[in-house]
Amino acid sequence: MLLIKNIGILMTPVGKSALCGKAQAKNLKLHNAAVAICDGKIAAVYKDGELPIIAASDTVIDAQGNLVTPGLVDCHTHLVFGGWRNHEIPLKLKGASYLDILKAGGGILDTVKNTRLMREEELFLKSESFIREMLANGVTTVESKSGYGLDYDNELKQLRVNKRLNEETPMDVVSTFLGAHAIPPEYTGKPDEYIDYLSERVLPEVARLKLAEFCDVFCEDSVFDAAQSRKLLLRAQKYGLKSKIHADEIEAIGGATLAGEIGAVSAEHLIATDEKGMESMAKGGVIAALLPATSFYLGKNYAPARAMIERGIPVAIASDFNPGSCPSLNLQFAINLGYIAYRMFPEEILTAVTLNAACAIGRGETVGSIEEGKQADLVIWDAPDLEMVCYRFGTNQVKTVIKKGEIIE
Repeated sequence: MLLIKNIGILMTPVGKSALCGKAQAKNLKLHNAAVAICDGKIAAVYKDGELPIIAASDTVIDAQGNLVTPGLVDCHTHLVFGGWRNHEIPLKLKGASYLDILKAGGGILDTVKNTRLMREEELFLKSESFIREMLANGVTTVESKSGYGLDYDNELKQLRVNKRLNEETPMDVVSTFLGAHAIPPEYTGKPDEYIDYLSERVLPEVARLKLAEFCDVFCEDSVFDAAQSRKLLLRAQKYGLKSKIHADEIEAIGGATLAGEIGAVSAEHLIATDEKGMESMAKGGVIAALLPATSFYLGKNYAPARAMIERGIPVAIASDFNPGSCPSLNLQFAINLGYIAYRMFPEEILTAVTLNAACAIGRGETVGSIEEGKQADLVIWDAPDLEMVCYRFGTNQVKTVIKKGEIIE
């Protein structure tokens, strides 16, 4: 048995499904707590100084009065990519927009070029280093999207790297097929043909080889419209891949509305989402995966998190780690921005980066809360309470990470 004792405050959302509205702010909060872990799972949770009988063979961790929460879940990343895009900074400083850079052959297409050039082993080693950094920052489960291959060979290459990361690192890595991330050079001016290519050539193999659980699409002006997005996502559903959608990041062209209509698990970005989109998401039970660090880096507006919570939409917060619009994998910084920019309460934020994020990637049954029977993924913070975690920024406040009952060194 592994026992974590002398926990000043144990704080966790409760349940296996996403929490919305006022329930998003309802965390279980135990003082002078302890957690017993056996065979990688949470065996028992104690409060008010209670402790089980400790055997000589047991491992005991003294939390020294610090805060303990569930391991963080980053439900939106683009983890596997070639190259970087720091050379775009001068263009941005001169006023070039995201779409301006994309239309000039930069942006995603620059990363596509570099990803296609990298061997699979090189991509794995690069991504593995990101996994280690994420674990050190308290993230114990992560979603990783493809979308920098944009053809059969290279999309499958990225997805195979996701599979290896899940199998060969301590991190749980959930894989998403995002072949419709941009229109590749081979299909310039032919987005319908590219959607057909993905539907008929790439998607069947992704499903056959079980390389992804979700299918995502970038539904945005100058990329894929709502009709094209609907076609691919519905086809993916027939192959057993659940739907996600990059929606309303720049313009509200119907992505959030589509998410509610087709039963997408999550809609992501949502900076420009309108009332119609929010109404559809609430009705369809869609989780809003919000990405505040992207707004920060691009100098854009922030998604209307408070309005979504008030409308009963479950809100998750993720990093959006990628080489272009958010070159940061620090989910703690996203937590800080959730507090400062979204005006979310600490309890809402904890739910957003644990249980709701877990549900956004199909893992709410096993992770995202500290409850008996769930996987033993926990963070011991170098902080007395959650308010301190939300308040301080620029410093890694994680003291110890427990993944599947093992201490991550």
